[in-house]
Amino acid sequence: MTIIKAIPVIFVGLSGGIAVGIGFVAFLTVLGVIPRLTQLTKTGESIRSYEWAVVISVVMASLADLNNFSIPIGAGILIPIGFASGIFIGMLAAALTEVLNVLPILSKRIGMEGMLISLLMALVIGKLAGSLFQWLFFVNY
Repeated sequence: MTIIKAIPVIFVGLSGGIAVGIGFVAFLTVLGVIPRLTQLTKTGESIRSYEWAVVISVVMASLADLNNFSIPIGAGILIPIGFASGIFIGMLAAALTEVLNVLPILSKRIGMEGMLISLLMALVIGKLAGSLFQWLFFVNY
């Protein structure tokens, strides 16, 4: 691959990494996951351990992804894991949206104040269509 062809790939990769990093930081700071975790478990003195556990796990997961690390398991186990992962991502997106009041502000800005349910359904259907498109056309079985 020549350098000219590699520049867009590098740009898209860095952009995606920055977007994911911003989302992860938003998850940790806006929702207050680590302080809430220490509060629920009554282990406030271990907050630095929780923070380092998160940092180390993110770095290890990133390295595993970059090196195409995989664990061979059957489809019977992958289906519940995928279902649980989808629920987690959906709930995370809903929690961030609720905390930031994104949808009411967005609907007001684009002139859809009375159509919040329609806006929400458009987002859900778009996410569903995009996910199905990815799985049907880009995932090799």
